[in-house]
Amino acid sequence: MRLLFSSSPYPIPTLFRLARSHRPVCSSPPPPTWRSSNPMAILPKSSAAAVIPSEERLATRFWIKYRRESVLSLYSPFALCLASGSLKIDTFRHYIAQDVHFLKAFAHAYELAEDCADDDDAKLAISELRKGILEELKMHNSFAQEWGSDCVNESPVNSATLKYTEFLLATASGKVEGLKAPGKLATPFEKTKIAAYTLGAMTPCMRLYAFLGKEFQRLLEPNEHNHPYKKWIENYSSESFQASALQTEDLLDKLSVPLTGEELNIIEKLYHQAMKLEIEFFYSQPLTQPTIAPLTKQHDPEQDHLMIFSDFDLTCTVVDSSAILAEIAIVTAPKPDQNQPASQIARMSSAELRNTWGLLSTQYTEEYEQCIESILPSEKVEFNYETLHKALEQLSDFEKRANSRVIESGVLKGLNLEDIKRAGQRLILQDGCISYFQKITKNKSLNANIHVLSYCWCGDLIRTAFSSGGVDVLNIHANEFNYEESISTGEIVWKVQSPIDKIQAFNDILQDCSNERKKLSVYIGDSVGDLLCLVKADIGIVIGSSSSLRKVGSQYGVSFVPLFPGLVKKQKEFGEGAGPCIWKGQSGILYTASSWDDIHAFILGW
Repeated sequence: MRLLFSSSPYPIPTLFRLARSHRPVCSSPPPPTWRSSNPMAILPKSSAAAVIPSEERLATRFWIKYRRESVLSLYSPFALCLASGSLKIDTFRHYIAQDVHFLKAFAHAYELAEDCADDDDAKLAISELRKGILEELKMHNSFAQEWGSDCVNESPVNSATLKYTEFLLATASGKVEGLKAPGKLATPFEKTKIAAYTLGAMTPCMRLYAFLGKEFQRLLEPNEHNHPYKKWIENYSSESFQASALQTEDLLDKLSVPLTGEELNIIEKLYHQAMKLEIEFFYSQPLTQPTIAPLTKQHDPEQDHLMIFSDFDLTCTVVDSSAILAEIAIVTAPKPDQNQPASQIARMSSAELRNTWGLLSTQYTEEYEQCIESILPSEKVEFNYETLHKALEQLSDFEKRANSRVIESGVLKGLNLEDIKRAGQRLILQDGCISYFQKITKNKSLNANIHVLSYCWCGDLIRTAFSSGGVDVLNIHANEFNYEESISTGEIVWKVQSPIDKIQAFNDILQDCSNERKKLSVYIGDSVGDLLCLVKADIGIVIGSSSSLRKVGSQYGVSFVPLFPGLVKKQKEFGEGAGPCIWKGQSGILYTASSWDDIHAFILGW
């Protein structure tokens, strides 16, 4: 059982219905809420963008929807090295040269958009934005002057830069699918659409650089003066650049007001394409140094064993599986006046089941909280794995007692295997989870071992949830229902009930692997039940925001470090010739990820 199941404010069937329609709130950074002295001065006071709530604005919706692309750029080897200050100067010179080629195209695209705009205020706004790009070019030229070389002419345009600039200039020239040829645009409104499309293709670049600048700035030490790329970071994190990014988004909203739904869809496609081209641009930068990410880049399948472990409930799912099994039991229960054949397993009515589940949930919640409090030391202690292990033995005893009550109550009797599989097919997984497992399982060259360790009462639910997403090769370690002719008897074959069971399974799997190869283990989890595995793995990644996990971990000396800042720090330590041994289990450090996109970007990259 899990705390979410027992503490939910919803009736159990309602919980599952919510799960079917719910997507987790995106954890991408919110758009800036501050303004420069008057960044909107060049837009008319009646501008629609000025009154649209930020969460409803076009650019904000697109930025949140395509957060995955911004994360992939953030975790790119180039960005990590730049943020850490360890980027080789030759790579930065190459980047500056490519960015100069790009910015020239960007400035020209603004010029073409200004020509297409039919509103004096919009023309002025675009003109001001173009001036900002020209200032950016001056900064790039200042880098070249410091180096005493003409890096732009020395570095020809690479394929990623060319692909991006051609896309941008084609859009600004009106070469957009579904739009008339530029010479056939008869009305000012038709030309204005080109301006809107152009801003749709340019806005993501501005927002992405503003985002990267802020992320990097947060990692600079207050008195850090010797960071070689501090000037670059300060430029893109500056209030003036943040204001320009916001101004571009506001202008996109203004130009999009008269457009149809179909035309707005075109803008979204252009926005998404630009985000993907940004990723390609960052990953195309040539690096001659070892990098901490993507993790698989350092993996040699001939010599290494990459071991990926993951919890299931609330790590992969939006709703705990116990809530889903409870709903199946309630909604398929016989009605009070319905006679049950003597040959069938006797079941409670739906009303009896609902009442029993409620009592079990209340008792679980109360005793869980008491158990957590009882295992906490009075004062924070230094991290010691054996001390933590001993404390969690008490939680293991509690989990087993709670499971015994569930079995004794009979609430799991009479569930049909087909109903369970249908529920698994409809089970909502966290955004990005299934694509992560799809990519890592399809990449045969990685030769990765992938295991799911779960308290879930029913392994069939897990297998169906993954197989419905095209992932069939995971090793599932969970408990199993006992069936008679596809109907559950109410008994469970127990395999993983507690933190101690999980760490035992984790250790057994590692032990069974060949000792001839180096092992690199990654564990992804969200709860106290995962804590021993998280700290034992070479890399432990916490997803979600379990307060009990943080409370227990912190009191026992575990440090929780946000993943990206942690990787930047690791990159600083990652010198020439370093290998996977930079990661070490039982260090007492866990990394926190806000989504599966972060995990995907770190482990697999683009």
